[in-house]
Amino acid sequence: MNISLIGVPIKYGADREGVQYGPQKLRNMGIVEIIKKYKNEVYDLGNIYIPEVLDSEKYAHHEKIKYLKAITDMSNNLAHLVYSALCSNSFPLVLGGDHSLGLGSISGASKFFNELAVIWIDAHADINTFETSPSGNSHGMILGAALGEGHEDLTNVYFKGQKLRPENTFIYGARELDKGEVELSQRLNLNLYSMDRIRKIGFEETLEDLVSKIKELKVDGIHLSFDIDSLDKKLVPGTGTPVDGGFSIEEVKKILKTLLETNMIKSMDFVELNPKLDKEDSTAKLCIELIDWIFKHM
Repeated sequence: MNISLIGVPIKYGADREGVQYGPQKLRNMGIVEIIKKYKNEVYDLGNIYIPEVLDSEKYAHHEKIKYLKAITDMSNNLAHLVYSALCSNSFPLVLGGDHSLGLGSISGASKFFNELAVIWIDAHADINTFETSPSGNSHGMILGAALGEGHEDLTNVYFKGQKLRPENTFIYGARELDKGEVELSQRLNLNLYSMDRIRKIGFEETLEDLVSKIKELKVDGIHLSFDIDSLDKKLVPGTGTPVDGGFSIEEVKKILKTLLETNMIKSMDFVELNPKLDKEDSTAKLCIELIDWIFKHM
């Protein structure tokens, strides 16, 4: 398989120092060699250029969305790289950086596929808008923007209009939802598997239900967006917004293996490693372990 490795050293979506060093940290720890050992051809496309924006200018383009222009510029550039990789029969693996990059990768995949589904594995649903966000951080608005909700500069990234249908949207493992996100999820009838629901119904049962629903859809591609804060807080000290009560390593491996074995995953994000917050590289080492697992089962 051809793999296009795309680094996105973005911190503006989370507005927290350190996450921009995630892509290079994974390269330094041998991500290319790990992917190659499973007989893949790796094309490392380097990092998308991210301009420096002063903290004092974070609201220069919108009073409630931080770093709006930097986020939309990055998203447009990433979308075209993802689209180009898919056009050349290559699997785009997008390394973050914070989860704001998800809008670019979804937009690129949406342009390529006739009908796209997205599986969003994250402690957060990221379906706020500037009207509901308590922080103004765009990484919490990105999936909402892909659904056509929010500021037009975000909803119209790469091409005008909705990138993703609500019925093709699957959020798995969310456990820190804002009021506006709950309301939007209910209004759009999203496939939201909160951690409360997963623990109540059962991990195996909810994962089986997700896969069953995915297989019933008439989609020709699935984008998998994986945030390491889906793991329990104690396992990932090197991430910006860790939350208690997350998945174990074994559960995340089961999720990834199950989804990859559908052979429907055509592009992927791997985000939110923050080396500056890490403790003795424990989170980075876990990321490498998971990436090895991903390509073992792809």
